[in-house]
Amino acid sequence: MNVIDMRCRPAYLHDFFGATSGTAAYATARWLNRRVGSQHDEHFTPSLTQEGFLQEIHQAGLTRAVVVGRHTPGQHLPNDQIHQIVAGHDVLLGVGAVDPIVQGVQPALDELERAVNTLGLIGIDVEPGFGQPARHADDRAYYPVYEACAALGVPVFIMSGPTTPDPSYNDPAAIGRLAQAFPQLPIVCYHGFYPNVAGIVGVAFRHENVYVVPDMYLFVAGAHGYVDAANGFMRDQLLFGSSYPFRPIGQSIDDFLALGFKEDVIDRVLYGNAARLLGLDAATPSNR
Repeated sequence: MNVIDMRCRPAYLHDFFGATSGTAAYATARWLNRRVGSQHDEHFTPSLTQEGFLQEIHQAGLTRAVVVGRHTPGQHLPNDQIHQIVAGHDVLLGVGAVDPIVQGVQPALDELERAVNTLGLIGIDVEPGFGQPARHADDRAYYPVYEACAALGVPVFIMSGPTTPDPSYNDPAAIGRLAQAFPQLPIVCYHGFYPNVAGIVGVAFRHENVYVVPDMYLFVAGAHGYVDAANGFMRDQLLFGSSYPFRPIGQSIDDFLALGFKEDVIDRVLYGNAARLLGLDAATPSNR
């Protein structure tokens, strides 16, 4: 079974992911694991090293794992660091990040071009709702980034979800406006705008360039609307993600298989949709 994990990062990458035992951030990582149903809230400790992270990926049988950068006022995971993690490992793919507010528009565009064309990262993450001030995803300040991604032929990845500091910015309506403005741009929604499941499902119904990655929120109360949608019209727009280190990879695959997806949808969500989105060649079979 081929599986592409669209959101998977090592614990050593940042304290927020559990890099330093005994800290408040480490306790928060354990807390979040419990909230999203992890069976063991310190499962991520093997990924405190690169070797351990790769072992976690191989033991789970992943075909590919996507390591995502961030660039917000509160957290910066530099593109060079993402490149260092994924370089030389065929199983790993990297997503870069820019922030035109923090960096300025032209420096952000220069870094975006470098991330894609020089570092080989497969797309760009932006997080308008986590900015200072927070903005909606269709804010004009981000249009140059979207235009650049469209010109380069790479997806844009947009952060959402219940940890958005001001919940009013976790609004999928902005994605509908953005998808209408950029109909050729693949727009990937991390955390699936949970808990606004019906809203993002409605946006995806109207706009086929919108892709939804609920990742760890696929396994919590109120998320079954994603499954229902994927069993119908959204079969080509839902993507799998474990959100490791906040959820075990293997457990997430097993839990996914128990959610009630139709047999002919499972491969699409676990692998086919992501492979098509990212333009991947035929995958090396996993060992799962």
